[in-house]
Amino acid sequence: MNIVDNKKAFHEYFIEERYEAGLMLQGWEVKSIRAGRSQLKEAYVILKKEEVWLIGCHISPLPTASTHINPDPVRSRKLLLHAHEIRKLIGKVQQAGYTLMPLNLHFSKGRVKLEIGLAKGKKLHDKRAVQKDRDWQREKSRLMRDKNA
Repeated sequence: MNIVDNKKAFHEYFIEERYEAGLMLQGWEVKSIRAGRSQLKEAYVILKKEEVWLIGCHISPLPTASTHINPDPVRSRKLLLHAHEIRKLIGKVQQAGYTLMPLNLHFSKGRVKLEIGLAKGKKLHDKRAVQKDRDWQREKSRLMRDKNA
């Protein structure tokens, strides 16, 4: 079940591979995510010392959160992946033009998971070609619908 999608990632990048990662979250963050108060728009993923980190993901604290903690909505969160997946990602990211992007936040077996993608940046003409193709598919389906009606 999807919680939040990062539509900007699909517009700006070609997604070549996808990985599902767990997140190290605090209790108030899980409650806020379940309430739909999270955002991936400006988030990105980095590799530091063979660890994977999610930076810039905004999780707004609920007003009913505990009073004895000071929640930081945009703190860095560690992602949990297998060691062989991390080594593979390190090798790919060091190649020119590859980056890691958070794609969506979702539930899997009651746990919050983040889908990250190995991405390569799109050029302006690539974005235009995608838009042109999308418009053509829409027009084609409209013509077929009018023809059958």
